[in-house]
Amino acid sequence: MKLFARYNRILIVISLFGLLLIGFLFYWMLGYYLDQQIDHDLVEEVMEVKEYSSKGNFYQPHEFEDLIVQYKKIEKAFPSSSYADTVFYNPVKHRRETARYLKTEFELMGQPYQVLVIASKFERQEQIRNICLIILIPVVLLFALVLLVNRILLRKIWKPFEQLLKNITAFNINHERPYKPVEMPVSEFRQLNQVLVELSGKVKSDYNEIKLFTENASHEMMTPLAVINSKLDNMLQSNVLGKEDGETLIELYKATSRLTKLNQSLLLLVKIDNNLLKDEENINLKALIEEKYIYFKELINERNLNVESVLADVTIVASRQLLEILINNLFSNVIRHNYDGGKIEISLDAEKIVFANTGHNPALDPEKIFDRFYKDNASEGTGLGLAILKQICNRQHYLLSYNYHHDLHTFTITFKH
Repeated sequence: MKLFARYNRILIVISLFGLLLIGFLFYWMLGYYLDQQIDHDLVEEVMEVKEYSSKGNFYQPHEFEDLIVQYKKIEKAFPSSSYADTVFYNPVKHRRETARYLKTEFELMGQPYQVLVIASKFERQEQIRNICLIILIPVVLLFALVLLVNRILLRKIWKPFEQLLKNITAFNINHERPYKPVEMPVSEFRQLNQVLVELSGKVKSDYNEIKLFTENASHEMMTPLAVINSKLDNMLQSNVLGKEDGETLIELYKATSRLTKLNQSLLLLVKIDNNLLKDEENINLKALIEEKYIYFKELINERNLNVESVLADVTIVASRQLLEILINNLFSNVIRHNYDGGKIEISLDAEKIVFANTGHNPALDPEKIFDRFYKDNASEGTGLGLAILKQICNRQHYLLSYNYHHDLHTFTITFKH
């Protein structure tokens, strides 16, 4: 939920709760005041009853006064009074109404009586409702106006902040275009904008320095590694070395070859990270997989691997360099981590590529398998093959997943997700 919407929701909830609470208290106070007024009127009516009784008459109110006075003879009168609410039938208006009564006992014309005076509350309750509506309607209109003005003002105040978020999202350290600042009317937002401008400049500068260093270091390492490989190759082909020296040179040759592959993989990851391979074109995946199969066929036959493939005729728009690296790594992975006489399954349709292979190892950790330099102890690879796969899929917006099912290590690349 956005901050603006969350603030408005909290404001509306608190305001409505406050209005309801104030309305309830206001209505209760008016009702309490009404009861006090009616009680005062009831006392006056009782005084009228006493005054009339002194003249030898029973007092009866006028029929339009919404009052009822009832007399009940009792054995002995106790000086007490009680007030309460009730419901009575109004004989004038022919309907049941809410009312307030006063019950008291005293002597009338020398005889003890219980006197019950009932006064209707209907008209006064109508007045209370009208008063509440007269007050409530302007308050609600004022509340709605405040919310509207608040919404307009907040939207105007937060609009530059939303633009700031868009500019942050659009900022890319691989692009030459610098971070675009935003004019801010609020002091705190101006300070935030200034911090982001300075931070983006520093991040871009540091990134360019690291990028340049990585590229230069990788390129510079290629030359001495090539010289070392060449010298070792020449020494291995000479006949002047003893058996132990030859074995030592073979180990050195393997180590430098592995270092060369590692350097090439790191350089490739740098290029993918920096989005330097962007030559997109229409690529027939079926033809590309068949082409790479021919390239790896000798290795497959040498290890007596059984290949089963179901390939649909699929064409996508992507970088040819990245897809060739992707397919090469998939083939290399299913061959290197297989056992002699094992099985490879390849399938292709409009939505995904699937490479599956048998292997000596059980299921791998799906949380770590695509991490750089993650590999099992028996592997002789650099630990970057699957990391390169993952990085290519991220760059091409594909989904790469791994699972182990029916003794097959399965890698699935989904084009649309």
